[in-house]
Amino acid sequence: MQQEFSRRSLLAGMGVGASMLAMPAWAQGHSMHGGGHGRGGPLIPAGFDEVRGQVIDLSIGSGHRVVQGRRGPGVAVNGSVPGPLIRLTEGQEVRLNVTNTLDVDSSVHWHGLLLPFQYDGVPGISFPGIKPGETFTYRFPIRQSGTYWYHSHSGLQEQSGHYGPMIIEPAGGEPIVVDRDYILLLSDFTTLDPHFIMKRLRTGEGYFNRQQNTWTDDYAMSAEERRMWGQMRMMPTDIADIGGKTYTFLANGRGPDEGMEYLFNPGERIRLRIINGGAMTFFNVRIPGLPMTVIATDGQMVRPVEVDELQIGTAETYDVILEPGTQPAYSIVAESMDRSGMALATLASAPGLRAAVPALRDPPLLTMADMGMNHGDGGMDHGGMDHGSMDHSAAPEGDRESSQSMSMQGMKMRDPSLLPPDVAIGPGIDMVSMAPVDKMGDPGLGLRDVEHRVLNYRMLVARDARAQSPEPTRLLELHLTGNMERYMWSFDGRMYSAVSDVPIRFAWNERVRVKLVNNTMMAHPIHLHGLFFEMVNGQPAALQPRKNTMIVQPGASAQFDLTANEPGDWAFHCHLLYHMHGGMMQTVTVMGPEAAS
Repeated sequence: MQQEFSRRSLLAGMGVGASMLAMPAWAQGHSMHGGGHGRGGPLIPAGFDEVRGQVIDLSIGSGHRVVQGRRGPGVAVNGSVPGPLIRLTEGQEVRLNVTNTLDVDSSVHWHGLLLPFQYDGVPGISFPGIKPGETFTYRFPIRQSGTYWYHSHSGLQEQSGHYGPMIIEPAGGEPIVVDRDYILLLSDFTTLDPHFIMKRLRTGEGYFNRQQNTWTDDYAMSAEERRMWGQMRMMPTDIADIGGKTYTFLANGRGPDEGMEYLFNPGERIRLRIINGGAMTFFNVRIPGLPMTVIATDGQMVRPVEVDELQIGTAETYDVILEPGTQPAYSIVAESMDRSGMALATLASAPGLRAAVPALRDPPLLTMADMGMNHGDGGMDHGGMDHGSMDHSAAPEGDRESSQSMSMQGMKMRDPSLLPPDVAIGPGIDMVSMAPVDKMGDPGLGLRDVEHRVLNYRMLVARDARAQSPEPTRLLELHLTGNMERYMWSFDGRMYSAVSDVPIRFAWNERVRVKLVNNTMMAHPIHLHGLFFEMVNGQPAALQPRKNTMIVQPGASAQFDLTANEPGDWAFHCHLLYHMHGGMMQTVTVMGPEAAS
């Protein structure tokens, strides 16, 4: 049976069964591996083939995966993890026939693509999902170029391998001349069913954070610090919800010991398209001995900027240019942000050659600035180093205790009076940042004190100046809120429910500035479907870089401008899979042009 839906037929079908249709796939109470899927079934290989053309057929199936001897559940597209590279050309019309062979609903979301909303692939927002045994046809024109990816938006299937890369070639040919063009798709593998992971996070959010048990061995706390962390029911090692004891970190589906390599000849120019397809992992990417020149992010070109390391949040993409020298091999190191493990690949001048692999660096620790306590520095960013984010663990014990005590005087970690009146105060909020400031110049946790050059958002400049956009006519402030202990995540204290949800509404062609205030002590990669926004990062308005996913640092704020010119209903959420599943999601509705007439 084949499905095709228009906006009219979708809305017409939301009568008798509206409550189930509007309910997110993850809220419908079943495991994606029910009925024999999961650890059984065929072995799913790592790596991917390539598909292209006007008509592309994709099939979603299940089986099991074995990574470095560890066996776990798998959901594959066309039989592999990652799914096939989809190569398209700007200006073409594509028809993607997606068949679901699972025994539960599935979907495909085309991350970062501009398309009619009914083909965006989010069950309960833009279409009902793909039922078992059915085929859904996505049909839309390709209106952009660059590096993108696709993944499931159903039942936590993304965690088990339902993702793949996508390259869209410019209509006039690729202006970037390179000798080789490679994809590095980073992700995280687990032997556990993702629904089990979610259950454990809800019953004890520190269940998968094995670093917190011994962190005091290397970090002597004062009595004031112990009181502060106890008050928040957190530990300074709460960098990632799930670490390397549970995850194996992958490069194109392969573990760090499984030999992922890219060949080169000395003197060649290489384009490496880095995609973070992880469920929950921020990666810090570097190639010891070889700088990277960033030329694009989220598929959008930026002015070249040379760095030695960059942090890539979940769902972000970066294109970098590499020019290997005379070394026979280079290690591509993608260290998890909590430094509990790494994905690894090799640039090799001959098959089998390997370079030295650096040891994992010491885990970072959360600081006063990550609690939004920046009142001492006025919120100023100094060349990417926020002085309020300095790690006091390097200071002598007495100085550190004094510094922390001064920061804590007269402060409460849960003061709802600091929040706007429209934020829903309740059990979903267990912390409120004291004085969040813009941290676009923050390179990310663990990278604030390294000696080499690290990318931050202030360094990104759009390659091509845009026509002058009108000034935003209003400011929309949204607070990222959560309760770590109960593992509840939300916008403005309201957890997502598609049935009763009141969407964020934008008028047709409205120009809006959105300010995101992170009241939690975790970094959140926030993704907007269906539209690009321009990050407010200190660049002139015409040169603000365009993105669709942006990291908001702990205890910080970040802003972007958007023009609401893509009509329909769009998902807006944290791209950490279990944060989205835990409620940090909203619906954005852009009214069509007919509403403005």
